[in-house]
Amino acid sequence: MAINIDTLPYDCVSKILSYTSPIDACSFSMVSSTLYSAANSDSLWRTFLPSDYDDILSRTVNPSILQSSSSYKHLFYSLCQRPLLLDSGRISFKLDKCSGKKSYILPARELSITWSNDPMYWSWRPTPESRFSEVAELRTVSWLEIKGKIRTKILTPNTSYVVYLITKVSHRVYGLYSAPAEVSISIANKVQNGKAYLYNKYEDTFYENQRKIEGNFLMIEDNNENGIQVPSKRDDGWMEIELGEFFCSEVDEEVEMSVMEVGYRLKGGLVVEGIEVRPK
Repeated sequence: MAINIDTLPYDCVSKILSYTSPIDACSFSMVSSTLYSAANSDSLWRTFLPSDYDDILSRTVNPSILQSSSSYKHLFYSLCQRPLLLDSGRISFKLDKCSGKKSYILPARELSITWSNDPMYWSWRPTPESRFSEVAELRTVSWLEIKGKIRTKILTPNTSYVVYLITKVSHRVYGLYSAPAEVSISIANKVQNGKAYLYNKYEDTFYENQRKIEGNFLMIEDNNENGIQVPSKRDDGWMEIELGEFFCSEVDEEVEMSVMEVGYRLKGGLVVEGIEVRPK
């Protein structure tokens, strides 16, 4: 016998919706008045927040941006719309608005960058485009190596994650498009290796006319079909390069990610903001 959901108790409807997703709940709210009330209830939106959200909020650099949150739903979308700097700016946190799963960005200062403390090779500077206090800009090296680590216990369990290097290039970029870098993700003694270009000059408007003359539209793009990643644009104005993916289980493990281009050619002009780990 079919049951009209409008005849079910309010708490029962809210419980059913808690097994869906934030985006589903918003869709269901337009079906009926009963679903509307349940889909906008504090009890439901509390379930979409991470279980450790209190701890996360206690570590934020600027708690005032959350003081205007009048409900759990409003808090949820506040955490989706703007990244939170945590732990004195040593990590950035955000929720995925469709799933409610957690993502983090490790700033350049929290990464291991070979020779990054030598001003001959790297410079550290603030930039208004970054969410962090400073970024790392490559002056010139032949040995480029960037590594990062994150514990899976701070991520959403039973979730597939993708890792990205967040970058830009300065006007003096050179040597980054000569050969792809080696990228890798390591977790629980399982290593995933790949290749990625750190810069695609044929995506740069500076080279637009040259590209048209050469008729070489797919010089680097073709490599993407062969498993070599290329930078892509982000909504925040930066570029991202996929390093690989992994599955986050319920067991706490350490994930190691790395980028390495150690050819003898000199390269420079790469600006590194950090590494992002976000739900697939």
